[in-house]
Amino acid sequence: MMRSMYSAVSGLKTHQTKMDVIGNNIANVNTVAFKSSSVTFQDMLYQNTSGASGANAATGVGGVNAKQIGLGVTTGAVNISITSAGAAETTGRAFDLRMTDQSTTNFFIVNNGSSNLFTRSGSFYVDGAGNLCMTSTGYTVMGWQVDKATGNIRKDTVSALRVMSTENLTSAPEATSEATCGGIIDKNDTDVLSDDGLIKNLKFYDNLGYEYTARFSIKSTGTDGEFTVELLNVLDGDGNTYYDPENIQAGQPALNALFGNTEDATKSYTLGKDYTYVSANVIVDKSGNYYQYNATTHNYDQVNSATDMTVVTVGALSLTQVYGAGADILAKADAYTGNGTGYAVDGTTGALTLTYNSVYHRLSFSTDDGTFSKVGNVADAKSVGLNMSLFGGQFANINVDFSTCQNTNNGGKSTVTMSKGATDGTTGAGKKLGNLIGLSVSNNGEIYGTYDNGNRNLLGQIAVAQFANAAGLEKVGENCYSTTLNSGEFDGIGVDITADGSKMTSGELEMSNVDLSTEFTQMITTQRGFQANSRVITTSDTLLEELVNLKR
Repeated sequence: MMRSMYSAVSGLKTHQTKMDVIGNNIANVNTVAFKSSSVTFQDMLYQNTSGASGANAATGVGGVNAKQIGLGVTTGAVNISITSAGAAETTGRAFDLRMTDQSTTNFFIVNNGSSNLFTRSGSFYVDGAGNLCMTSTGYTVMGWQVDKATGNIRKDTVSALRVMSTENLTSAPEATSEATCGGIIDKNDTDVLSDDGLIKNLKFYDNLGYEYTARFSIKSTGTDGEFTVELLNVLDGDGNTYYDPENIQAGQPALNALFGNTEDATKSYTLGKDYTYVSANVIVDKSGNYYQYNATTHNYDQVNSATDMTVVTVGALSLTQVYGAGADILAKADAYTGNGTGYAVDGTTGALTLTYNSVYHRLSFSTDDGTFSKVGNVADAKSVGLNMSLFGGQFANINVDFSTCQNTNNGGKSTVTMSKGATDGTTGAGKKLGNLIGLSVSNNGEIYGTYDNGNRNLLGQIAVAQFANAAGLEKVGENCYSTTLNSGEFDGIGVDITADGSKMTSGELEMSNVDLSTEFTQMITTQRGFQANSRVITTSDTLLEELVNLKR
């Protein structure tokens, strides 16, 4: 009778243990990445009142089984449902990470300052020192660092991920090495026809992140489909002149080394509306005054009449007055060093042609359809170089692509523009010094920094741990686990989560995998088991009481 009482006591204790586990599961129903546990019972001991006997062939008596009386129950195991993932909870926070396992259960690796622990809770943040840490405990998240020599992840012993270190707060600038000139050049554009030409600016960077502006001029040659592109000057980021071809400083390159070829350039002008060509370089104005071109002074002298070339006034009209030619281009014609003179007046029409030395690249288009033909002196060349490296190592030579230009009628308006970068808009564009403006985590745990200069740099990678028997890990509280002899050891390096097809999802957390319906059902059966064991004790007590009452 005493045995039944003690067996029932063991039943009470064991059911109380199961109730404790159920209570812990329900308490953690909303704990991030909590893994529920379950209790397995096993019978304890047995008392043999008689052993088993075998059959006797001689007597014809059969065998008898052993007579065993059980002595109660005990907890056989407390199992963790560690391989069962919880549902996803969307948070939208970049460093809330949920792991989706493919074939192996993965764990984040965190460090408490003395040892590595393991967790499924991916609620992280960046602390004041720039380290990626658990929001609940401050334990640092462990992973792999970037090899500075290659820019790739170096997968060796895990270490704390300091994603916002001083060196990660900025991204190195890049010098511009590609540029594009594209759009419509209309031959009737007044800017293209002017002495100054159509001015276009190209902004670019050096290796230090400083911005400069190269100013170009696109001019008509007077021949259909033929234009010139000249470099006017280079300005620094403050708008001050960095390079001026008219005032080259010591140590600076010549213009024809920087951009363009030295060639004869011509510019033609027709008579102004107030003048009419008579003959033999003689013109007449609206008032009936006659003028003859002076090839020595390059002015028009006033004469008596169309037949009497007696000079009345020397230099009465300048070429600017008659043709509208600017002072700058006239000065270039004066300085012309080629064959012949820089001035020529057509004996039939009176048109003026100025020839001068110029440094430019010729821009050619098909006269059939206006499509681009070439730039420079090389057949079919699509681009020419702006050789900025001549100023020093902080610059890169810039390859300027003109292949997207067109020569078509656009109502006298040109739309051509110049921009840094190749035709794709990004390659070789160069960048200023970038400041960190955002962090993100990819599916394989790689952490990237986004910078305001457009760069996206790899800052590190979150490593994960895998174990031969994940259920053998020991819960140590704070959503963390530690290794045991039965779980398998952590090698100190970890694995890439995508090695078996698993992945991380940013902006989500893994919820608890506690199933309340299961827990409530288990609670009912546990309660009934506890009640039944308590009834065994009370019944045994009644029997003992009857036994004691026998002597009365």
